[in-house]
Amino acid sequence: MVVSYRWCALLLALGALLAAGAGPVAEAAPPKKGKADKFWVFVGTYTDKPSKGIYRLEFDAATGKLSRTPVLVAETEQPSFLAVHPTRRFLYAVNETANFGGKKAGAVSAFALDAKTGKLSFLNRESSGGAHPCHLIVDRQGKHVLAANYTGGSVCVLPLAPDGKLGTATAFVQHEGKSVNKQRQEAPHAHSINLDAANRFAFVADLGLDRVMVYKYDAKAGTLTANDPPAAEVAPGSGPRHFAFHPDGRHAYVINELASTVTAFDYDPAKGALKAIQTISTLPKGYKGDTSTAEVRVHPSGKFVYGSNRGQDSIAVFTVNAKSGKLKHVGNQGETVKVPRNFNIDPTGKFLIVANQGASSLSVFAVAPKTGELTLVESVTGVPNPVCVVFVPRPAVAKE
Repeated sequence: MVVSYRWCALLLALGALLAAGAGPVAEAAPPKKGKADKFWVFVGTYTDKPSKGIYRLEFDAATGKLSRTPVLVAETEQPSFLAVHPTRRFLYAVNETANFGGKKAGAVSAFALDAKTGKLSFLNRESSGGAHPCHLIVDRQGKHVLAANYTGGSVCVLPLAPDGKLGTATAFVQHEGKSVNKQRQEAPHAHSINLDAANRFAFVADLGLDRVMVYKYDAKAGTLTANDPPAAEVAPGSGPRHFAFHPDGRHAYVINELASTVTAFDYDPAKGALKAIQTISTLPKGYKGDTSTAEVRVHPSGKFVYGSNRGQDSIAVFTVNAKSGKLKHVGNQGETVKVPRNFNIDPTGKFLIVANQGASSLSVFAVAPKTGELTLVESVTGVPNPVCVVFVPRPAVAKE
């Protein structure tokens, strides 16, 4: 009997969930479903003036409208990237600094999240083991936070207690090496960490090494061990930054900061192996100015991929070949976009919200369901130094 890669990925994911044991966090009650079109939008920022930490807005996916005034919900240092626990009871933020506990390291902070009010309550903070942590995720079982340290060129795994608090690291991996760009690739720079659908393999885009490192992830023990093959390489000088899987489980994409390109991969979910099949520019034809990329996202439909350009200041739009996973660059949307960092697609798939670090604003775009084209809905200003956007379902009417 022949089993397709797609079914293989689904079976692996199901097996991982069934095997996930037993820990109290993994067994937490599933989140109550909020109204499908009402969301909290939490924004991670850099706390250069005037930002003080994490902000919250309200988003209506029926209209594409954001609330006009961001609310400060947590004062914390340099919370540039955020991640929400699968139960939606907790939110985690990197503290992108180089000095924590008297050591050359940043930290990760844990917050309890009140689903009724959107309020955050500080729980605790733990060292990330390396300087300037810039990206983090919560694993699919809700047992660990995994974080990438940019300046440190390392990654860590932090266990989670049933009350959402962080424990000391159960794994720490230091990368070694460099690549061809003497200014930006003089050392390893781990820029993101992601997991596959089966929660079995971790993928670390290292800008300094021109590699996507691959690790076997043990969700029970909270450990990372080198995979075989241990990495996928991109062209020298590319600078891989962020990484995203296609929902078919057979393809993945990395956006390359220094080259302003996206590399598409075939993915073998049984082996955790990536094979590069295409590299394509994120820039309009003929653009020659200074620029770099930041974020890459795959639309929930699997039909489109998006990437952010800083300098050229736009969101690149790609369509996806359903069979091969390869991309076709169909345009760039730059209205109100200024130094775009992370962006995110709302859970309904109808809208895309961009964090404009250079304009202290959020841009909301409607996604055309047939073409992936982005049409500006509105731009909300007064969101200080935004970097990251995450969604959490909320009640239709929230009381503070």
